[in-house]
Amino acid sequence: MAVSGLIMLAYLVAHVAGNLKVFFGPEEFNGYAHWLRVMGAPVLHHEWGLWLARIVLLAAVGAHAVSAYQLSRRDIRARPTRYAHRRKGSSYATRTMRWGGIIVGLFIVWHVLDLTTGTVHPGFESGRPYQNVIDTFSTWYGNTIYIVAMLAVGLHVRHGFWSAAQTLGVGNARRERALRLLANVLALALTAGFIAVPVGVMTGVVN
Repeated sequence: MAVSGLIMLAYLVAHVAGNLKVFFGPEEFNGYAHWLRVMGAPVLHHEWGLWLARIVLLAAVGAHAVSAYQLSRRDIRARPTRYAHRRKGSSYATRTMRWGGIIVGLFIVWHVLDLTTGTVHPGFESGRPYQNVIDTFSTWYGNTIYIVAMLAVGLHVRHGFWSAAQTLGVGNARRERALRLLANVLALALTAGFIAVPVGVMTGVVN
């Protein structure tokens, strides 16, 4: 779970950096989208690099989901009845990890159908990602789904990064404060970066 989570975190950092190119106009954003399809050239054929990235990401998502299910089953077997009192010191992010994961998983499906395949996107135009982004975030439901999902991503990253550090043996009592601070900064930066795009469209900064 820790390794697959860190792979997805690396993807999120790269993804938010690419998303923010939308603020530099259609030429730069569409150029970035085109580069994704030719990265690795001339060694790799058209879209091979993109599909390799997709396969790695899909494997990470699958491994993360399977690990979450296995850990959940172990939890239930170890203690079939709930604690009478909530554990002290557990944060909201910790307590909502499972629901947050489900929300993010459902969002990934919707996001692919919306901005990759265009299945649920009326007026989707292949090869015009900038316009497709504006179309999506010009609707109340597009904004609502995206912002709720990004808040869930932020909470998930906040707890998940610190938890992964403990699992992989990086964390200890001396580093705990620094790791928690880094987890908070990462979660806040990713959430703000992703939400900046729909807010930019809603306010007319991106048009």
